[in-house]
Amino acid sequence: MSEKIRVDIWSDIACPWCYLGKHRFEAGVAAFRESRPDVEFEVESHSFELAPDTPLDFAGTEIDFLVKHKGMPAEQVEQMLGQMTELADAEGVTFAFDRVKHANTARAHRILHLAKEQGVQSVLQERLFRAYFSEGEDMSDPEALARLGADAGLDPDAVRAALDDDAYGDAVERDITRARMLGVNGVPFFLIDEKYGVSGAQTAEAFAGAFEQVLGLRDGAAG
Repeated sequence: MSEKIRVDIWSDIACPWCYLGKHRFEAGVAAFRESRPDVEFEVESHSFELAPDTPLDFAGTEIDFLVKHKGMPAEQVEQMLGQMTELADAEGVTFAFDRVKHANTARAHRILHLAKEQGVQSVLQERLFRAYFSEGEDMSDPEALARLGADAGLDPDAVRAALDDDAYGDAVERDITRARMLGVNGVPFFLIDEKYGVSGAQTAEAFAGAFEQVLGLRDGAAG
């Protein structure tokens, strides 16, 4: 009889650690299932906005945003982003921060909820991450989102409609409220079995170890 591990993940499209964490988490799942093919994973992603105060019409790069709006020295920003790029390269994730258009991600989160309903949430999330961090796409542009949604199998007109549908906005807010109730202040955040929290972009080995621990705790409780 197979076992199932549920994982709820809070992340933001504009968060580089979330992009890296998604890949590390998926690598951890793959490594774990090599030794435990009987274990299935139920994964659901949830919305979190790191910079909800970003204007929808913000025009500028990630460097502009961090320098002007966060008050960080340009030299510090460039060094930090350079280190992040090298780290991601080593794990097969491409960051092109000179192309990134910093954006309010509220609209992107709405269509992620649409994608959840249609069973392509993970596919769309990966597409949006790549578009934002590698291709310089604007996550606040409805037409860009419609095109990217189509890449993941969504109907472009359904994407446009979702952007004006309050039900999807409410779904985003429910995710954010739940994160606050859990005490989540930063992302990525992983909730395993609705009990055990893992913060940050841990290594694949760390995720695999966490899954092993969760099953061990289950066995202990059953015993």
